[in-house]
Amino acid sequence: FLQKSYIDTINEVASTWKAGVNFDPNTSQEDIVKLLGSTGVESAMKASANEFKMDDVAYNKLYGYTPRTFDARKKWRHCKTIGEVRDQGHCGSCWAFGTSSAFADRLCVATDGDFNELLSAEEITFCCHTCGFGCNGGDPIKAWKYFSTHGLVTGGNYKSGEGCEPYRVPPCPRDDKGKNTCAGKPREKNHRCTRMCYGNQDLDYREDHRYTRDFYYLTYGSIQKDVMTYGPIEATFD
Repeated sequence: FLQKSYIDTINEVASTWKAGVNFDPNTSQEDIVKLLGSTGVESAMKASANEFKMDDVAYNKLYGYTPRTFDARKKWRHCKTIGEVRDQGHCGSCWAFGTSSAFADRLCVATDGDFNELLSAEEITFCCHTCGFGCNGGDPIKAWKYFSTHGLVTGGNYKSGEGCEPYRVPPCPRDDKGKNTCAGKPREKNHRCTRMCYGNQDLDYREDHRYTRDFYYLTYGSIQKDVMTYGPIEATFD
């Protein structure tokens, strides 16, 4: 799946985007699989009809128009988290990054920028024991349920000191030859859940939690409308 012929085949079909090489050609499939942490596809298949959002009165503001292109970074320029590419390190925590990042983006949009920082991927990865297995994968929809009942504290990137609980898994930078420096190494072991602010210690752990009002699956027909109305979403690949 890293071969040029495979990428070329994709690009012959894709009309709105272009596939490219994101990993060194010598990266093993095992190393890539270590980063694939979402277990949420199956739960989406089993979801009941009332868990899907089909329509919203707020969509009426779009007047039925869907543009050919849409860039959330441009519409909500004041939200600095939108479009930020984060590094999950050698940990299958993509499910936690996807949920916490979309939550932070939407919170910024909903508050018109009053909230404008990252939420903690560290906390959701290692403290939501009902979500899954930390670096060994988790269920995104269970993460959203966690946000509604438990909430989520703020937390920036590795060694940033930003927010209550910054991410503590080291990043995987590329060397001067473009090779992933984590390749061939064992996956990060799960951290012990920490229920205190070790980043910005002026913050109170309990008071720093933010909560979602609701969560839902989106149909093919409502995804675009929801993104244009409320901001970025999280998606899981099968």
